[in-house]
Amino acid sequence: MAGTIEERIEEILRALKGRHPGQEEFMQAVEEVLVSLKPLFENQGEEDYLGAFSVIAEPERVIKFRVQYPTFGPEGAELHTTTGYRVQFNSALGPYKGGLRFHPSVSESIIKFLGFEQIFKNALTNLPIGGGKGGCVFDPKGKSDSEVRMLCEHFMKGLYRHIGPNLDVPAGDIGVGGREIGYMYGEYVRLKGQPDMGVLTGKSTDFGGSKLRPEATGYGLVYITLEALKKYNHYRYLPEERRAGVAENCFKGLKVLISGSGNVAQFAAQKVMELGGQVCSFSDSTGTITSAEGFSEDQLKELFHLKNVKRGRVSEMNTAEGLEYHAGKSVWELGLNCDIALPSATQNEITLEGAKNLAAGGCWCVAEGANMPTTNEAVDYLKTKVDIYIPAKAANAGGVATSALEMAQNSARLFWSSEEVDEKLNGIMTNIFATAYKTAQEFDRPWDLQFGANAAGFLKVYKAYKAMGYLKF
Repeated sequence: MAGTIEERIEEILRALKGRHPGQEEFMQAVEEVLVSLKPLFENQGEEDYLGAFSVIAEPERVIKFRVQYPTFGPEGAELHTTTGYRVQFNSALGPYKGGLRFHPSVSESIIKFLGFEQIFKNALTNLPIGGGKGGCVFDPKGKSDSEVRMLCEHFMKGLYRHIGPNLDVPAGDIGVGGREIGYMYGEYVRLKGQPDMGVLTGKSTDFGGSKLRPEATGYGLVYITLEALKKYNHYRYLPEERRAGVAENCFKGLKVLISGSGNVAQFAAQKVMELGGQVCSFSDSTGTITSAEGFSEDQLKELFHLKNVKRGRVSEMNTAEGLEYHAGKSVWELGLNCDIALPSATQNEITLEGAKNLAAGGCWCVAEGANMPTTNEAVDYLKTKVDIYIPAKAANAGGVATSALEMAQNSARLFWSSEEVDEKLNGIMTNIFATAYKTAQEFDRPWDLQFGANAAGFLKVYKAYKAMGYLKF
């Protein structure tokens, strides 16, 4: 393909858009990576990175299947039909690996964007896993336990032929936690007629799960942010009276905004508070709850119980002790002051307006806990305003890394302690930061961790493809 780098980038985007019409989220994810890699393409020499990108950006396999499930209301049972998906995007580095999302917003575009992001995220872990993603158009809110179980069983009936411990290993995502993984694994065993612990991760520790799997994405998000804070001299942002002890604990005294209230948000908050930071917000689809002075440990426990046991909304939290509820508002609309933002809810939650609010509120570090939580134009803006921006591919890789550790334990018939898993997780996140930072430095783009993460992940897949002959005529 002849032409300038810019012309080839535009041609790749046009071709992909033609093959995947109307899939805005997928094209957004592709464009973010492709445009960010321009410095790499400009220095490709005899390599054909752009040609390889065209191959990597096309999923190896897209599986769609019918899912039927009943609901039970006052007027009796009703049968519903919906769509299940599994996008097996890239297996260059190992079995397809990525979560299953049960949410009303699920579409082929959403699953493709998540699968595409998963390729590079998984590559950054340096573990032998490829990229994939799946899910179902389903709203678990308000559903009984029996209704959720039957949806999981019917979903697995459509999926089980396409997965396996050496082929494709799904895990959880939004709407899919330990309960749902357990129901799906039970149905898988019934359908196959034999147990196979390695086919799903995110299982209960009662039957082949790993310690710290629920905590992993949130903890990993904080660990990689901590590495960035250690590397970057952030003390100039703190008043003199707040600097005591910060050298030993980089979160001490820092105000942290967190969106979402699921596993990622909960455990990121737990770790931030353990390290001395002040967590000032949580949210869900109904609104945001804030605390100017930071949530207390008792309030965090209340949130855990509300979300994990009662499956309630943040509006139900007791606002008598310094909490304020903002109905229908996202964290990023409120113009709150903070040092660090950890968006951990869903895709595109930070728009350009939200990014401007963060900058105006003094935010100088953004690390993404959710997948693609920031629009492309908001990312471009934030990179001119904040000192540290850590993209989701690097920042939220702790979940899939610990899923891969669960796969390793299943294969070896081992069970590691929480301390062992935590040590390995911390080491993986430390290495991801070091890799992204070093790659950015090598291309004379200091602290451009978006480029560093994208380039490092892409190059790992590219080298695997090249070694296997996938890029030759």
